[in-house]
Amino acid sequence: MPETIEIHPAGGAGHRRLAEIADGRCDDPFGVLGEHKIGGRLTVTAYAPDAARLWALRGGKAHELAPVEDAPGAFSGLVPGKGAYRLKARSQDGHEWEYDDPYRFGPVLGEMDEYLLGEGTHLRLWEALGAHVMEHEGAPGTNFAVWAPNARRVSVVGPFNHWDGRRHQMRRRGGTGVWEIFLPGVGEGAPYKYEIVGADGTVQPLKADPVGFGSEHAPSNASVVRDIRGYGWHDGAWMAGRGAQQARTAPISVYEVHLPSWRRRMGEGGRPLSYKELAEELVSYAREMGFTHLEFLPISEYPFDGSWGYQPVGLFAPTIRMGPPHEFRDLVDAAHQAGIGVILDWVPGHFPADPHGLGNFDGTALYEHADPKEGFHQDWNTLIYNYGRREVENYLVSNALYWLEEYHADGLRVDAVASMLYRDYSRKDGEWIPNKDGGRENYEAIGMLQRMNVTTYGEVPGIMTVAEESTAYPGVSAPVDSGGLGFGYKWNMGWMNDTLTFMQKEPVYRKYHHNQMTFGLHYAFSENFILPISHDEVVHGKGSMLNKMPGSDWEKFANLRAYYGFMWTHPGKKLLFMGQEWGQREEWRHGGQLDWDALGDARHRGLQALVRDLNRVYRETPALHVRDWSPEGFQWIDGGDAENSTLSYIRWGEEGDAPVAVVSNFTPIERQGWRVGLPAAGRWTEILNTDAEIYGGGNRGNMGGVVARGDGWHGQPASAEIVLPPLSTVILRCER
Repeated sequence: MPETIEIHPAGGAGHRRLAEIADGRCDDPFGVLGEHKIGGRLTVTAYAPDAARLWALRGGKAHELAPVEDAPGAFSGLVPGKGAYRLKARSQDGHEWEYDDPYRFGPVLGEMDEYLLGEGTHLRLWEALGAHVMEHEGAPGTNFAVWAPNARRVSVVGPFNHWDGRRHQMRRRGGTGVWEIFLPGVGEGAPYKYEIVGADGTVQPLKADPVGFGSEHAPSNASVVRDIRGYGWHDGAWMAGRGAQQARTAPISVYEVHLPSWRRRMGEGGRPLSYKELAEELVSYAREMGFTHLEFLPISEYPFDGSWGYQPVGLFAPTIRMGPPHEFRDLVDAAHQAGIGVILDWVPGHFPADPHGLGNFDGTALYEHADPKEGFHQDWNTLIYNYGRREVENYLVSNALYWLEEYHADGLRVDAVASMLYRDYSRKDGEWIPNKDGGRENYEAIGMLQRMNVTTYGEVPGIMTVAEESTAYPGVSAPVDSGGLGFGYKWNMGWMNDTLTFMQKEPVYRKYHHNQMTFGLHYAFSENFILPISHDEVVHGKGSMLNKMPGSDWEKFANLRAYYGFMWTHPGKKLLFMGQEWGQREEWRHGGQLDWDALGDARHRGLQALVRDLNRVYRETPALHVRDWSPEGFQWIDGGDAENSTLSYIRWGEEGDAPVAVVSNFTPIERQGWRVGLPAAGRWTEILNTDAEIYGGGNRGNMGGVVARGDGWHGQPASAEIVLPPLSTVILRCER
């Protein structure tokens, strides 16, 4: 065995830096480890703290390296010859192993990556950062790259190096703030984190990869190497034509789903269905029910089940709760082959302060604002992104693009937009910092959302973005070049709040709140709206949709049927949260599953059948969707009958489309011979009646239709007398 030697590579500073490596404090490990010319001779220096002896293998010869004085675990020695070398180690107890030295490999990131990363304009950030399985310089392994500009040292750690931050200290890439290292032999499924030493020398809590493609199962929280290349999609036909399926003239009916609690395998410990199982069962169910889209509550990896995914840590990792990334692609692919679009909830508004997350990532407030008046969300005890930092804005915009490109998502629904738009959101005076003009608008967040929309619509044909925005901020779904935010659609939160408040009133009092059902028409065409009955309406003591309804059990079902009839015929696309299509009685519980047993009751099956038929009628009837966005698509027959709590209106399609008349009765009183004005004489077919027996109603109706006479009424040129059942909505289509 060679004697311990003292070496001075890299201008005499090598010995000091080897000591720093052994102490975990080196910011330039590639400057001393690996192969270097010292005094004109090739020398290999390595750090192998588990080894008692170490050899470099080259050209069929083994060259033993000597331990380095004052740098425990470091070895160095002359290794003549050319070409790649490997290392062979022997432990104190005689165990031997061979491996490729990570410090013999050159960088993976190129000059263009460096330029774009430094500029904060790398649209496909995930192609540069993260953990990429690849072959590099003839060796299989994984390249790790992470942005930590204020770090003194960054190491990748995992079981492959005993979570020892001294072993794989990374290369700093110029002034970009990016660190990288290629680790030969590390591949798919390997857990890893980053050990970061801040500028002040403090070792941070181990951090998950901000651009990691996979994660461990909670409560473990390491990132996991996932090879996301090479998936074989089968959805070419859908992708080519999806733009027409998502246009504002299209029928869009969204089934909102929390994947872990939609259905569980109760005989297998109550586990959630896997992505592959959901690809069969959920997709088949949604298709049978006639929904055009599935919307998933956030599937980006998150540590706490009770956040439902709205506090994500792994923005680039589909949650492992239901399977690995390719299996999530199986679910999307299956939906597309069934003609169903997939919308993902996306959360750029905040992130949790979990120690392994983005907070204080490199020892500084890197992703968040340092000042809690800007960087801390009081409602959720979370951190707020620093949207004004170009690298952070790029991180979020690139993440939006990632889900659309890599996972073929058809749209993104952006959560909590209002909390992003206003600096004083949920804050008292003195608890927020005004913008540069002294106002409350968050210019930086607005700019990020605009850039996200411009980028995603520009880069990915046929997609849609949706804003959950609860204020009257102007132009949410207006183009960016006209001053709007650039979203395709906006949730109509005002309509939802008003109409549900009305429906919860006892019918005898509804006449005093009639305007809550009509007020939405004053602004219904100011944005491209989606009418949402979402998960937020059936949690936290708000009660299920069925139990929001007043009256006896029969009246609850009848009220809900009438309301759904009103919703599906009102201008705006539709969204319904899982379980509400059959009137689940209990609030949604994220830790359980839907009450599938309720479908043993004919009343619940009837409501489910109604939603199925409403989806069918909505899809098949152009007047109910092609002019959702235009005042020309809606006309009141009588919106002012507060005394009787009835509403009647016409939905108009394009020229040549049959108009539809809708009459809703929100009292428990049957109205025989109810005269309603219609725009044309002739036969009007009753295409749906929520009181039909098959839906659980009393089967009171109009024997398939009515004939309108030329007697004007309600300002219309014709009229007909109809049977208007109690607590019902009747839909008539002109057959002229």
